[in-house]
Amino acid sequence: MAKKRHTPEQMINKLREAEVAIAEVSTVAEAARRIGVTDQTF
Repeated sequence: MAKKRHTPEQMINKLREAEVAIAEVSTVAEAARRIGVTDQTF
């Protein structure tokens, strides 16, 4: 399975989404799931 590559803009948007998710849910694991990455990647 090929790895998916993201542009820097897409990465920044995902990190912003994660910040909002962490503020809402308070766990990094749940925030990572919301943006579609693993805990280790985040």
